[in-house]
Amino acid sequence: MAQRLVDAGAPGVVVRVDDGRDRPVEIAEQAPWSVRDHRLKAGDEFRMGSNTKTMMAVLVLQLVAEGRLSLDDPVEKWLPGAVPNGAAMTLRMLLNHTSGLFDYTQDGALLDSILGRDPHRWTSTELLAVGARHEPLFAPGRKWSYSNTDYAAVGAVLERVTGAALADLVRDRIARPLKLDHTYLATDSTWRGRHARGYEPDPAHMPPGVPDAFREVAGPRRDGHVDVSGNDPSWGGAAGAVVSTPQDWSRFYAALMSGRLLPAAQLQQMLTTVPVDPENPGAGSGLGVVTAATPCGTVWAHDGGITGYSSSNYTDRAGSRTATILFSTELLFEFEADPKLVEASQELQTAVLCAMFDKPVPTTPLTTTPPTATQPAATPTTTGAATARAR
Repeated sequence: MAQRLVDAGAPGVVVRVDDGRDRPVEIAEQAPWSVRDHRLKAGDEFRMGSNTKTMMAVLVLQLVAEGRLSLDDPVEKWLPGAVPNGAAMTLRMLLNHTSGLFDYTQDGALLDSILGRDPHRWTSTELLAVGARHEPLFAPGRKWSYSNTDYAAVGAVLERVTGAALADLVRDRIARPLKLDHTYLATDSTWRGRHARGYEPDPAHMPPGVPDAFREVAGPRRDGHVDVSGNDPSWGGAAGAVVSTPQDWSRFYAALMSGRLLPAAQLQQMLTTVPVDPENPGAGSGLGVVTAATPCGTVWAHDGGITGYSSSNYTDRAGSRTATILFSTELLFEFEADPKLVEASQELQTAVLCAMFDKPVPTTPLTTTPPTATQPAATPTTTGAATARAR
């Protein structure tokens, strides 16, 4: 089934499924033209996009457990004057996307960085300022709306409270204790190990469904594609700059759900959800994770999209069953620009999740993907960028 995604146009696909019983299944398939650049393997480092948010939430909750901050702290306490409505907005609202803050990735100032045309290295404070200069979408706590600005604020708070860089916090509090040898928060374009190449179609091969503003991606040309592996992901920051592998993420989820990373009280706070869609009561947003009930079982998950890389990571409540799906392209999924690719990816997701629960695939599709991935991307505005980048 992974090969069908390649046949439909994905440059590469990696799947890892661990049902908690037998040896994990790992699959890596790639388009023939990409082999001369790199032979894709299931253990290659990969840009995880907004899966980063799960790790940021863990860091915040560790500090909560240590008594250094509270989820009910107003944002104004830690970032005075940095966001509108900061006195009425809590850290919990940032973590579960009920703050009402405008998403900084939908501001045209980020477009050239998103597409690799601007090497500027963004800080949490800068990214937060971009989102905060827009009017809030709603009053804090009123409803749910996915926003990368929430996690730019989280990153700024973490730096303020600890005095440490985010990359050091990920290393010292998560990666090293769990021996995640290929997991780190990227602060520039440098990779630390063997890594997957990410691609986007070049302008001549970009489907018409991709808006004009996103059709020119920087990077070396390869068989109708652009290699974006060397582009700087720092614009993702606390919202989307972590690099990892399927094996490392499985270990991370197992440690998280079993209580090795957080005390029971904080893990319960993380898994306490708010509804994300009134018409889909089975889907909820916790702190850095989402949950959905499927015919094969209830999953806890997050997904990620950063130029050239799409990722989805899943676990059960115990952390004993995990799954990862990676695609080495992103814009075609972001804008649902290729129907064949979207259909094939949904079928693969259904098969992977049922395999994770060791159950047969149902005849009807599963509704599992977090709303951050399934909701249609916005149409570019006059500012240039209006789409949920670093999902």
